[in-house]
Amino acid sequence: MNETATLRARAEIDLAALRANVRALRTRASGAQLMAVVKSDAYGHGAVRCAEAALQAGATWLGTATPQEALALRAAGLGGRVMCWLWTPGGPWREAIEADIDVSVSGMWALGEVVAAATEAGIPARVQLKADTGLGRNGCQPADWPELVSAARAAEAEGILRVTGLWSHFACADEPGHPSIAAQLNVFRDMVTYAEKEGVRPEVRHIANSPATLTVPESHFDLVRTGIAMYGISPSPELGTPADFGLRPVMTLAASVALVKQVPPGHGISYGHHYTTTAETTLALVPLGYADGIPRHASGRGPVLVAGRRRTVAGRVAMDQFVVDLGGDTPEPGAEAVIFGPGDRGEPTAEDWAVAADTIAYEIVTRIGGRVPRVYRDGAGTGHGARKTGATGGVRGRG
Repeated sequence: MNETATLRARAEIDLAALRANVRALRTRASGAQLMAVVKSDAYGHGAVRCAEAALQAGATWLGTATPQEALALRAAGLGGRVMCWLWTPGGPWREAIEADIDVSVSGMWALGEVVAAATEAGIPARVQLKADTGLGRNGCQPADWPELVSAARAAEAEGILRVTGLWSHFACADEPGHPSIAAQLNVFRDMVTYAEKEGVRPEVRHIANSPATLTVPESHFDLVRTGIAMYGISPSPELGTPADFGLRPVMTLAASVALVKQVPPGHGISYGHHYTTTAETTLALVPLGYADGIPRHASGRGPVLVAGRRRTVAGRVAMDQFVVDLGGDTPEPGAEAVIFGPGDRGEPTAEDWAVAADTIAYEIVTRIGGRVPRVYRDGAGTGHGARKTGATGGVRGRG
């Protein structure tokens, strides 16, 4: 019996596929550096192992949302450029500065805290100024940009910080032809031009996320930030499938069937009896539930591959388990149930589950919980180089 056969469930992470995806994305943006975004534990894939693989494939930056995520990369021994962008007052500015992490600043309160922390540490901070070009989340509004740039330049002149980047984020790059794409690009160019006219000399200027990396080449500037595409998932079905972009899904989620039993017609299945058997049949119990990240919204709709055939979740997804109707097939307990993967064997994909749950594939992979071990492989389907670890750390509209 192999290592994974004894596991209740596992998320198999194909590091060879991840490296190939990074190389494919670098080819798409050949004139720019590539930031591997490993926020939220690398979208559920495991931040440290995925960051290592991305750097091996030529990524030159790592990106995280929170400073804690960035500091964890440093604690794991990862060098090179690391950036984090989601700060709140009182955040660990000094720790990030001392760890040589680029910190994002969107307003005067944050700049004030950076200046205080850098002064206390006696080390110049690496600061990237974020412009709100139309997404309406984080970032400095164009009307407030002159004040922020002026204050940052003054602190730079005193040797307190170095403005290393100017950046922004798209709202609708996953919707081809959306007018906001060109509008945001124009605003970004204007805000970059203003900052450079005031003396800012950034190392990188960047606005392109995964969809823009794939379809908006004029947005690549000095650096592209690839998140979901690096993990082999299309940023949007409207843009194309992963294969259309030379990408391969990195995560396969599977479980060992816990029970197979025969039941009579008219037998209710799971809470609320939203599914009742119409004939004598066999049922399989899959030991994964919403506590593991299986969407309860996909009850009665989620697809699963068991015994070589696609099945559908029968009844409600429970906290720890769900049931599929096998229609009389009788696999042995311990048989593999594949919830999603690349699709090579006819198994569902993360996008199939996104459709079933009325969400996006980003959420499907990112929500897989910490009690599902990540098993790392360096070749799709080869079983070589496996390493098991615990996880560590309108519906459209992406991360």
